[in-house]
Amino acid sequence: MNNTPYTTLIDAAQLQALQASGRPLMVFDCSFELTNPAAGEQQFAEAHLPGAVYVHLDRDLSDKTGASDAASGGRHPLPSREKFAAWLARVGFSSDMQAVVMDRQGANYCGRLWWMLKWCGHEAVAVLDGGLQAWQAAGGATASGPDSTARAPGRFVLGASHAPLASAAQLFQRLGQPGQTVLDARAAPRFRGEVEPLDPVAGHVPGALNRPFTQNIGSDGRFKPAVQLRQEFDTLLAGRDPASVVHHCGSGVSAIPNLLAMEIAGLGRAALFAGSWSEWSNTPGLPVAQG
Repeated sequence: MNNTPYTTLIDAAQLQALQASGRPLMVFDCSFELTNPAAGEQQFAEAHLPGAVYVHLDRDLSDKTGASDAASGGRHPLPSREKFAAWLARVGFSSDMQAVVMDRQGANYCGRLWWMLKWCGHEAVAVLDGGLQAWQAAGGATASGPDSTARAPGRFVLGASHAPLASAAQLFQRLGQPGQTVLDARAAPRFRGEVEPLDPVAGHVPGALNRPFTQNIGSDGRFKPAVQLRQEFDTLLAGRDPASVVHHCGSGVSAIPNLLAMEIAGLGRAALFAGSWSEWSNTPGLPVAQG
């Protein structure tokens, strides 16, 4: 059994082997629907990996209380690293554990938890490639019912951040400079400013490139092979330094599949503008482009 931590993706067979090995492990189910915030918990109750912790985007991975220590703006403000570390310990997670995160939505939501663990210094976290669908296709066991498992508190020690976080002010200060490449994960019509269902202004950050996050997933529901992802990002960046990329989307959630895909492709871990378009478009004086 390979004792090297999984840090990007883990497939169903690898997870089954990891479970059988007895190594410290916690599975987090982050299934969610933006248009129906209760749907994820309902999906979890219908079927989930035995022992999995249910994670709610709005309650657990965001701080919507208006707290002054929130780490970002936008519709899904990041909680402070300290608050998030305390939540991890409350649900039973410890620093010696391998984390596996998953959802049913093409890694759209579980990527947020993947990134937040890196942000808190925990590298041993991987996305279950293909989500619940791949797990079931591989014959993986499932349970039903709400997340009611009693878990002893964990011991999670907050570490130095391993995930760069960019602010709106930093993004604006570097706008148009060769040392920064803005990559927008929203669907093309929203990027172009043709539609805007959620925010007050339609369009995109001037000079940004567009790669809808769904382009990272193949027809089998899993991330495309690393070689293919590398070719696609190399074409998109067209000679720009991958280290200069700042990822964003609508509210800092669906940008993560692009960020993860670049890492899978061997292009390193780029920065995240967590407030994303929901913060940028609500900040007076920031420029907007369309088309």
